[in-house]
Amino acid sequence: MLRFSKPTRFVMLAIVAGIVIFMYLPLLVVVLNSFNRAQLSEWPIREFSLDWWEFAATYEPIRMALLNSLIVASAAMVFAAVLGTLVAFALNRYEFFGKSTVNLLVVLPIALPGVVTGVAFSNTYSNFLSPIGIDIGYFGLIVSHATFCIVMVFNNVFARMKRMNPSLQEASLDLGAGLWETFRLVTFPQFRSSFIAGAILAFALSFDEVYVTIFTAPPGVDTLPLWILKEMARPNQASVVNVVATVVILLSLIPVYVSQRLARADEED
Repeated sequence: MLRFSKPTRFVMLAIVAGIVIFMYLPLLVVVLNSFNRAQLSEWPIREFSLDWWEFAATYEPIRMALLNSLIVASAAMVFAAVLGTLVAFALNRYEFFGKSTVNLLVVLPIALPGVVTGVAFSNTYSNFLSPIGIDIGYFGLIVSHATFCIVMVFNNVFARMKRMNPSLQEASLDLGAGLWETFRLVTFPQFRSSFIAGAILAFALSFDEVYVTIFTAPPGVDTLPLWILKEMARPNQASVVNVVATVVILLSLIPVYVSQRLARADEED
């Protein structure tokens, strides 16, 4: 077992602490400034207040942006959960020509820059679908989000399926259970935690997405991240932006925390 001297451990801990502070101190500043009474962000904060939180709670554009974010992220999560699981089953259970290519195509959207994905969808919608009379609109935004969310479910479910015991399913079929009954009682419980964790991560990824949303959101439709981006150009809205950014941070932490707990429980099983 590799052991470090006390000075080495101290230096390594100091480096880790410095990196953590560098990563999370800006987020802490945003959260604290959301309680700043002043209209502009400042440091140190002179006076704390809940005024901007009360304003944000009743400001209709923010409420609509939050609703859009929840709708798009939820719909993208459902598409990703279904398609990601089906692809994971296909690649895990069957051998066929082009299997490695399919695997690459499923993972590729998460590796591509968001700008590239957004431009590709925008060109498809405007140059191919619109000229033939298909206005995909709000549904197009959901589809574009689902494409890069699929990989979150696929990776989780596929990794879990690699560790599953196929003998249990074979025994269930031999004992007279049908395919659906076997899936419901034997197969799904074995990868349920991974499935839920992947779906939650897909929701979080879609909820925070900016670049693809810029290119695919219909006119007049804002999500929370997109609303923040637009309002950053208006310095007098800085305090409200800090409130919305704090909400996004908190809403992003919840699914990530839950997915980590589920993944840990799955590993223990």
